[in-house]
Amino acid sequence: IEEHTNFAMLSRLAKTASRTQATQVPKRFLNIHEYQCKELLRKVGVATQRGDQAVSGAEAVSIAQEIPDAHEYVVKAQVHTGGRGKGTFKNGFKGGVHFCEKPEQVAPLVESMVGQTLVTKQTGDAGAPVAKVFVGEAVPIAEEKYFAVLLDRKHNGPIIVASPKGGMDIEAVAEEDPDAIFTVPFNIDNGPTSQQLEELAVKLGFSDVKMAADQMGRLCDLFTKYDSTMVEINPLAQLTDGRVLAADSKILFDDNALFRHPDIAAYRDPSQEDSREVAASEHDLNYIGLDGNIGCLVNGAGLAMATMDICKLYGGERPMAHSAQHSWLQQQCHLR
Repeated sequence: IEEHTNFAMLSRLAKTASRTQATQVPKRFLNIHEYQCKELLRKVGVATQRGDQAVSGAEAVSIAQEIPDAHEYVVKAQVHTGGRGKGTFKNGFKGGVHFCEKPEQVAPLVESMVGQTLVTKQTGDAGAPVAKVFVGEAVPIAEEKYFAVLLDRKHNGPIIVASPKGGMDIEAVAEEDPDAIFTVPFNIDNGPTSQQLEELAVKLGFSDVKMAADQMGRLCDLFTKYDSTMVEINPLAQLTDGRVLAADSKILFDDNALFRHPDIAAYRDPSQEDSREVAASEHDLNYIGLDGNIGCLVNGAGLAMATMDICKLYGGERPMAHSAQHSWLQQQCHLR
């Protein structure tokens, strides 16, 4: 286990996982909703909260009533963006994540979210439409860990990125306390060894090392089985009774491999994507919507940055991306 972090790699992880207003990155990955992630996690034996999707208050109450022993319930807006909890709906309702104690209390929360537009720091003023919510049990968490599996060029294959400091922005952890990040490269054909997983579980501070290693191994299996490009669990929680549970998740898939997984392809939600990109994809075209009012098609990151700076200097709105993702990554490193 390497007890150090490649900050550029973690930056790439975080930025690939979200669409920010500031920068549009060429998209090659299918993004799915949280409730869909939970369905997939259950299929491979990863523990997660009980609950389901709902589109109305009555349906939400019915779901909550099926979990009578829950000490608390959570209602989460289903959108492809981060920062839901601190977001605001255009109807004035604040927060895309809410908690309540009784099943009947979920109904007004759902009615305030479904059919509305949620604005977060990542969506910009346009916001994201909410057609469904996740209604489930709020679990008693004792400790929050961070766990992710992704492909890394440096190791020419998949790696685990994990930290005992979960439930927060992993980029912030990497910058403030890089020693708290652990990376574990593993063979894509055989997966991580039990020794690797148990050593990592110890470093993350799980009380039940065997259980934690088992759950992390299943997450790695999911990554390879479904041609994923990223599996992120934040937090991977240790509950007050010692159980290990994936409390929140984000999973991306390689579009080029979806022909092997029609069940995953069916998860796609076009309402969460740029309508222009959706129209282009219907004709097998790659189209990336950009902001700004001047487009630059440039070969080379240095020339691209200089050209965009000149445009900005003379009053143009700088285009926020160009032809190659590799060049975009170089820009991010240069700007740091």
